[in-house]
Amino acid sequence: MNAADVMVTSVICVRFDATVESIAETLLTNRISAVPVLDEHGAMVGIVSEGDLIHRVEADTERHRSWWLELLTSREILAHEFVKSHARKAADVMTRSVISVKPETPLGEVASLLEKHRIKRVPVIKGGNIVGIVSRANLIQTLVHRDKATVPDRPVADSELRANVLAQLTSKPWWPNDVNVIVRDGTVELWGIVDSEVEKDAIRVAVEVTPGVRMVANNLALKNLPSAL
Repeated sequence: MNAADVMVTSVICVRFDATVESIAETLLTNRISAVPVLDEHGAMVGIVSEGDLIHRVEADTERHRSWWLELLTSREILAHEFVKSHARKAADVMTRSVISVKPETPLGEVASLLEKHRIKRVPVIKGGNIVGIVSRANLIQTLVHRDKATVPDRPVADSELRANVLAQLTSKPWWPNDVNVIVRDGTVELWGIVDSEVEKDAIRVAVEVTPGVRMVANNLALKNLPSAL
């Protein structure tokens, strides 16, 4: 699946000259945590999130440092913080370096970007214009249909199911190769010895997510490792 498959297309945006007060009202009214900022041509030039509005003079939440810590802080940082806490327009408080994706960006890459940059959403850009937005919630929503997607359209014979299970397992780099797989009426029995509980769990999960598997009987045993001298 790609970003286009899960993105929200009705994206609420604000203009670069929108006031901080109107942006805050937009966030609260629509129960969202950020809004993209557009220029006069409709191109995205930034994004304003709740984090950009936390330290504001109106709420008496602007940063206050001790005198010695302020001496150690660069003038550029102090000037930037002043703008963030006192400016009245979106163009001044918005975050300009916005992480974005394309409609064809795989969801795995989208998830990695959200995790790496510790952000909650990414705009989807096509031809310089914003066409959607993907949030963490949108990724989680894909899990709702997981069970339906893994149900086969027809009954799977035990021999075919065993072949599918083995194909699933042998494609994994942690597969130990000496585990026996037995399938009876859709129930998969696992026999053999593995190195760790994690490996045992990974094998079980790989079998469970194979379409057609009704139940897993995990009889794998742990290898007796020599004790440290």
